[in-house]
This record gives sequence, structure tokens and C-alpha cells, in this order.
Amino acid sequence: MLRDGLTGDWIGTFIGHKGAVWSSRLSSDASLAITGSADFSARVWDTFSGACTAELEHTHIVRAVALPGVGTERCATGGMERRVRVWDLNRVGQAQGRVDGDEGRSFEVGAGLHGGAVKSIIWDRREGNVLTTAADDKMLRWFDLRQPERPIATHAVDGLIGSCELNDALDGMSEGCLSVAAGKGVYFFDAARPGSLVKKVAMDKEVASVAVSAAGGLRRFVTGGQGDTWVHVWDYDTGAELGM
Repeated sequence: MLRDGLTGDWIGTFIGHKGAVWSSRLSSDASLAITGSADFSARVWDTFSGACTAELEHTHIVRAVALPGVGTERCATGGMERRVRVWDLNRVGQAQGRVDGDEGRSFEVGAGLHGGAVKSIIWDRREGNVLTTAADDKMLRWFDLRQPERPIATHAVDGLIGSCELNDALDGMSEGCLSVAAGKGVYFFDAARPGSLVKKVAMDKEVASVAVSAAGGLRRFVTGGQGDTWVHVWDYDTGAELGM
């Protein structure tokens, strides 16, 4: 579903996937959406008409999708194939629908390097040259798309990654904070400096997701855990729990 970000009002629904939808992203101008599904496909949608403009066929579940911070010419997908691909949406559009083969329409990022399912892909907001991938091999990798064969930085985490998202900037970060939940820890990276860990906070329980906010000058992060039904609010600077 597409909703208004300020009010939560329903705008429309994209209909077509035949399996669970694992991931979705909007372009920076909100003209395009991309979704990844258990039906072994990613789909690109026109947010004004609701029409599916392309179906990107995969050989396994698509767990992660991404769109660049600027422009609408490319998208990225990843998942249970243990592959990350960047697609040329101009070439995909020429196929008029379902795309089963690459045929020059995509290239692989870090071929053969991901040792587990790709859970999340983050595209940098400024120049559109850096992808961050989070995989079930407990590794974060940063790739420069101008030389996509090898990562420009890596960072191992202590448990399976539950979430990896780009949030508000903290501590002078110019491009935002990359917030990662993995095992019994939450990690905060400077999005402008690949591989640069700013802070890690150890938690008492497994953490499924984390997000950080600096709204109103209050530096806080929230977590969703494994095994309980609460969202916990924490002070970013002290690590003290503020409520749930």
C-alpha cells in the first residue's frame, strides 16, 4: 500500500505479487516504487497510475530492493540468491514487462562474495555511487558502483542482521546514520564514511530492528525485539531505556 507519510492516509494499492512482499522503496521524487517478493520477482510501479512498469524475474525470494537517492534510472535487488544486482530501468522498460534474463539490463555487485541471503540494500543519497548490503553471513559491505567487483569497506557484526536502515544524521554525520540491528547489539555507522562505526550498544535480548532519531534535538533510538511485543525507546548518548 502507498500512504501519505504525514497523515498515514491510504493513497492506493499495488496489486500483482503472488507471494509475500518482503521489501519496498520509493524514489526520492515518489514517482516510482519498487517491491521485492516471495514470488521470485521484484516489481517497479508507477505511483501515479498504480501500474506495474516492469517485473524483474529472479530464481529465488527477493528480500531487498533499493532505489538511488537521486534519479529514477536504476534500481537494485537482492535476496535468497545471495546476489545483488543493479538494473538499468531504461533498458528494462524497453522489455515491456517481465524480464527473465539480464541481456545487458543489469550487472552484479560483489559477485560470489555474499555468503548468505541479502537482507537489506541501502543506496547513498548524494551521488548514487555507493551501495551498502547486509547479508545473513553477518557482514555489512560497502560497494562503489564504478568498481563493483570488490567492497570498498566491510564490517562484521555479532549476530544475524535483523534490519539495516538509513536514518537521521547524528554526531556531525553529513549523510545520515546507518542503523543496524544484529543479534544482541545495535550498530550506528556514519553513512558518509563507508565502514565507519560510530557506536555499538549491547542489548540484553535479541534485537529485530532499530531506528534512530534526532528530531527536536532529542537523540534517541527505538528497537523492536525478538520474543516480546514492545517497542523500546532508548537514550542514544547514555544507552538508558526511556520507555516502551
